[in-house]
Amino acid sequence: MQALASMMNDREVRKWWRSSLLHDITLLYCVQCARYLLPLVQVPFLARVLKPTGWGVMAFAQSFSAYLMLVVEYGFNLSATREVARAIHEWERISEVLAGVMGAKCILAAVCILLTVVAQFSVPLFSNDPALLWSATFAALAQSFSLLWLFQGLNRMKVVAVLDICTKVAVTIGVFLLIRTPSDAWKVLLIQGVGAWLAVIAGLVLAYRIIVPIWPTTMSIFKSLRMGWTMFLFRSSVSLYTAGNSFLLGLFAPPQFVGLFSGAEKISRAFLGLFEPINQSLFPRLSYLAQHSPSRAQQLARLGVIALGGVGMFLTVGVMALAPLLVHVLLGPSFTPAVASLRILAALMLLVGLSNAFGIQWMLPLGMDRVFNTIIVSGGALNMLLVVVLAPRYSHIGTAWAVVITEAFITVSMYLWLHHKGFDPLLRVQGTLESS
Repeated sequence: MQALASMMNDREVRKWWRSSLLHDITLLYCVQCARYLLPLVQVPFLARVLKPTGWGVMAFAQSFSAYLMLVVEYGFNLSATREVARAIHEWERISEVLAGVMGAKCILAAVCILLTVVAQFSVPLFSNDPALLWSATFAALAQSFSLLWLFQGLNRMKVVAVLDICTKVAVTIGVFLLIRTPSDAWKVLLIQGVGAWLAVIAGLVLAYRIIVPIWPTTMSIFKSLRMGWTMFLFRSSVSLYTAGNSFLLGLFAPPQFVGLFSGAEKISRAFLGLFEPINQSLFPRLSYLAQHSPSRAQQLARLGVIALGGVGMFLTVGVMALAPLLVHVLLGPSFTPAVASLRILAALMLLVGLSNAFGIQWMLPLGMDRVFNTIIVSGGALNMLLVVVLAPRYSHIGTAWAVVITEAFITVSMYLWLHHKGFDPLLRVQGTLESS
């Protein structure tokens, strides 16, 4: 009887995971469309209003904003999601996680404000345009406090998906109504910040309808920071070859070249955003299955490799072929030199799809955080070295090559490590969780 009951429980768990997976992927694609495609709708308008130089100035500020977001997010989008997924239905523990994360974010936000003050007096572009700097900081803090991680871990995506879509639509409308001249670049960031803060407030209201609110304690904040440290190291290292490249290029090249690279990167990142719903849906499930059913975890990991790799190959070929059309339609004739950069960055579609499948979707659920971070940190250092060498001479083209070479290094390194340890997701897993 006990064996029969165990089998029934196992079947119920399997049915629950499978029935909710497609549902959550669909909802997350709706969120992703709002998060990436709606801003992409703004691109043709903003590119023509701001021109390459104005676009480059805004991209430089957005790159700084991305660094601030990384500090405040601190990897909680992965570490806290994993913690909530593992503690699902343990409401007291989830309440403590939420309080600790929000308390930690408040402390980190104060650090970012101090960094902004330093930047205002040390970076000439920000000294000449403080409105641009502070609107970038405002937007960074707003987006950093998003509660999407909590609802992902709880597998309650419907309401937060609708909320995210509504705020992104409102931001898009605001951009079209209020941006008129190249000097309005700071208003774009301000509008984004207002929309994000409204989403944060509404998210908190929704969260505290199902979770008992408690004040963060020193211990819960410390536990959250310790829990998120390895993921913070991962995210900050990733930023060196993703969000931070416009900032790095701006240190070596004039704003118009930053604008050309950023325009191509904006298009490529919009396509890369198509991976996120799959990533966000698979990650909590693989985190759960790695603890409770390693064999089914490997089956799902293999499915992730096939799905992300297949989508990545399709997108790489498509973007390479359509690069001239995409640049002309989305950015305008003045951005024609960005076509070469976009064709180089198209390789990221395949490389990022595979690195996500090998790294985030398999190494992290297996607990290989240390090796994972070693590879990412090495990739970030390689990217910085390549940008310093290539950007002064080849500007936006050299920066694009630096990003692609870095991503190739990361993808190959992850696969070789998994294969060496017997955790190749494409083969029968030979290792054990203890050996990871």
